[in-house]
Amino acid sequence: MPTPATAPAAAPAAARKKLLNLVLTVGLADALLLVVLVYFAFVDRSDNAVHVLGPIHGLGFLALLGLTANGALQAFWGWWFPAVVLVTGGPVGSIVGDFVLRRRID
Repeated sequence: MPTPATAPAAAPAAARKKLLNLVLTVGLADALLLVVLVYFAFVDRSDNAVHVLGPIHGLGFLALLGLTANGALQAFWGWWFPAVVLVTGGPVGSIVGDFVLRRRID
């Protein structure tokens, strides 16, 4: 059983890791979706597929931005993480930020 002195520190670390896992999952899914979107936009030139996949990728981007901003608001990480996600367009920044944060945690 954890002592009262260690319990509060363990809870934020577990919550941070859980949120970071969610960011990575959404980032990888959005990256895969982005690859498919680029294929249909430039190789296959399918306007119908782009009209469907584009907004889904946009929702993934907004989800990543919201998740990383939530983590910054909870002081799990700094505001640099949502800024990187914003500047890079989503999945690339979230995966790089995840890698950086996991190296700092471990």
